[in-house]
Amino acid sequence: MLDIRVVREKPEYVKERVRLRGGEHWKLVDQVLECDVKRRNAETEKQALSQERNSSSKLIGQMMKEGRREEAEELKKRMSSVGERIRELDAVASAAAEEQEKLLLSIPNMPHDGAPVGADESANPELRQWGSKPAIDHPQDHVTIGTRLGLLNFEDAARIAGSGFIVYRGLGARLERALINFLLDTQTRENGYQEVGVPFMVRRECMYGTGQLPKFEEDMYGLEDNSMFMVPTAEVPVTNLCREQILRESELPVKMTAYTPCFRREAGSAGRENKGMIRVHQFDKVELVEICKPEDGWQELEKLTSHAESILQKLGLHYRVIELCTGDVGFSSAKTYDIEVWAPGQGKYLEVSSCSCFTDYQARRMKLRYKDAEGKIRVPYTLNGSGTALPRLYVALLEQCQQPDGSVKIPAALVPYFGAESICPKV
Repeated sequence: MLDIRVVREKPEYVKERVRLRGGEHWKLVDQVLECDVKRRNAETEKQALSQERNSSSKLIGQMMKEGRREEAEELKKRMSSVGERIRELDAVASAAAEEQEKLLLSIPNMPHDGAPVGADESANPELRQWGSKPAIDHPQDHVTIGTRLGLLNFEDAARIAGSGFIVYRGLGARLERALINFLLDTQTRENGYQEVGVPFMVRRECMYGTGQLPKFEEDMYGLEDNSMFMVPTAEVPVTNLCREQILRESELPVKMTAYTPCFRREAGSAGRENKGMIRVHQFDKVELVEICKPEDGWQELEKLTSHAESILQKLGLHYRVIELCTGDVGFSSAKTYDIEVWAPGQGKYLEVSSCSCFTDYQARRMKLRYKDAEGKIRVPYTLNGSGTALPRLYVALLEQCQQPDGSVKIPAALVPYFGAESICPKV
């Protein structure tokens, strides 16, 4: 959540930054300040009355010793009413603090000052491209390729789980497993991330910690009256591993990676743009998470993005990087780069990774802190990025690596994991 001190000291700046996202969230800033004033006034009066009560308690004892019983009893009656007032003020302060936190949890992060300004994805600038589009005459899409080669079966998935799911078969399942191991090995052996294995379900407060709640609850798969959730991304359990902790500065940066399946209710509208495995309810992903000192945040975002890009470079897949504008950046993020891989069978780029810096927004929600070299308690920055999402990587690999004879060539970096150089049609 936003730092209340920043909201208090720079309200117009905060409102202007949040307003650039679009929507009405910026209007909540004034309500936060109203709660803040109410809470602080109640606490100030409560503190003064508590001091008066403490002083009077000593005075009552002195009066009793001196035999001034009537005066002491009169002062006791007055302090009784003071005690009642303190209880009232305590209730007012608690209610105001609760409402203030609720409002702060509903306000998105402020976009980075250098973020491109725009209302939607049409204003996202392209920053760079890597490689070139493969020359393929009449490219087939992944559904055609995967079905023809016996790699994917959407009918089986629909029969057991409904639409928006995938069944991998034979070499298709092996390819999915090979990609997961390749992704994890690259990030741990070459890019310095510690692999962690985490639960695929998390408690409700973890979803608040990384910002999925309260805004996106309808998109999540909730269990047990929504006290538990299936993870929408490994970002949630991995980042929350450090919740309510005070880290040492020497431990930073913390860099972790994890494989998890991801579960999301929304699957988009029907149509060619969402055909096959491009947008599904369950998919595999390898996630990158970093916790670092605030002064290192933006530099670390560039590094993390390069680590996600390295996957596509090793696989020889053409892609581009765009920066999200103020109206398209995610709820908790201050700055985001999207990596989009080319899918010739779709005739367009597909987002395969979003790499974001959340400033101290998530850390405040999780009560995550660290102690600097001088012993001062500070709030770190959090970052994450897909390293990468499997379905669209799978799509791009099938479609970019399809061959004229109907086979799919396996990128050289993946051959040791897959065990073959190509997937050929059955004779």
